[in-house]
Amino acid sequence: MTEQEPVRQTAAVAADAVDEPLRGPEQRHRTFIGILANTGLANITTSYLWFALTFWVYLGTRNVIATGVVGGSYMLLIALSSISFGTYVDRYRKLAVMRIAAAFTLAMFLLAGAMFLLTPGDVLLDLAQPWFWAFMLVVLLGAVVENMRNIALAATVTILIEPDRRANANGLVGMVQGLMFIVTSVFSGLSVGLLGMGWTIVVALALTALAFLHVLTLRMPEEVRAAATDARGGFDLRGSLAAVWAVSGLFALILFSTFNNFIGGVYMALMDPYGLEMFSVELWGTFLALGATGFIVGGALVNRFGLGSNPLRTLLVAVVVMGAVGAVFTLREWPWLYVAGIWLYLVLVPAVEAAEQTVIQRVVPLHRQGRVFGFAMAFESAAAPITAFLIAPIAQVWIIPYARSPEGAAQLAPLLGEGTSRGIGLVFLISGIILIAAALLAFLTPVYRRVSASYAQTDAGT
Repeated sequence: MTEQEPVRQTAAVAADAVDEPLRGPEQRHRTFIGILANTGLANITTSYLWFALTFWVYLGTRNVIATGVVGGSYMLLIALSSISFGTYVDRYRKLAVMRIAAAFTLAMFLLAGAMFLLTPGDVLLDLAQPWFWAFMLVVLLGAVVENMRNIALAATVTILIEPDRRANANGLVGMVQGLMFIVTSVFSGLSVGLLGMGWTIVVALALTALAFLHVLTLRMPEEVRAAATDARGGFDLRGSLAAVWAVSGLFALILFSTFNNFIGGVYMALMDPYGLEMFSVELWGTFLALGATGFIVGGALVNRFGLGSNPLRTLLVAVVVMGAVGAVFTLREWPWLYVAGIWLYLVLVPAVEAAEQTVIQRVVPLHRQGRVFGFAMAFESAAAPITAFLIAPIAQVWIIPYARSPEGAAQLAPLLGEGTSRGIGLVFLISGIILIAAALLAFLTPVYRRVSASYAQTDAGT
């Protein structure tokens, strides 16, 4: 902030709602681990069911458009609902929000299970029938509302973890997200193929019920009551904007993270086509899961070493390295280079995400953090899918055919070598260079200096 006194004043609004000395740091950390484990189980279960559903729809219909709608609607609805979720997180106690979200998700998955059981398979997979779209909507609602827990979790870190350990705690969150990615990559497809969609729903229901029962046993006495907040209604866009603009440079940080995700969407869209040109589908699934262990390693490193005295600086350095990796890991069609590049890229992701969360937890008062995290998620979660939708047809129609033409292959060979995927390699190279340039330019901006100063000057207890 340009002025630190307003920070102290607004922080005082929520101070009487949180009694941190009630228990020691070790006891609060154990509670955080319990909440994190519970949220991780819920996230893994939701992703497992949603991506299994996507595979099931394609295998049953062979309709690319329907599959795309199912896959894209999840991230789109998260983007549209995040501000509302953040508003509710600010208005109510964080653990209560988690319990409500868990109960709603369980109810939706139970309804989906009943629909699957009572509706013949050929009717349920008939795109012309309302049952298909109703079934999709029920599962979608359950999956999206579960995401409210992640916003509440970010605010819970502020309540339970000492200020100088929040970066480490956010690293643990990155580890859990990495585990979710691995489970989704490996087990969703296997579950549909080996167990069928019916038993996949049963497994998801059992795990969702377990997460719901477990969250009922958790206690967070530090949160005496919901913090007094200026949040209004169920969609406080004005309050969200006010909370973001109250901290000088915070909106720019969110925009940079959004841009980072925008470039990341390029890799999300073209990573599988590149890998499937190089490996069989079975091997590619295995190598993708191996690369995803980078999430866990990166989260563990952040948990062990933190993010330094200036998390924003760490974020920008990590983005520079990500850009360098993204630019060079497809310069040649070498399997080991590709898998190693994916792994190293994903090692850096938890540091980038944890840095943004740590800054927000420090400079934004607790009673506004839900809306700020929700606002950030609305922007950032929409960026990657939008890029994927844009870059995929461009690459398919223009770049890849050019790279495979005799003229294009001859021009690209000195830089990118020979192979069938030089077009994708070219896209990755350009994207990586753009990412490097954006991060280096960010170091030179007044915004970087303002946000860094705000983080350093804000009272540790804010």
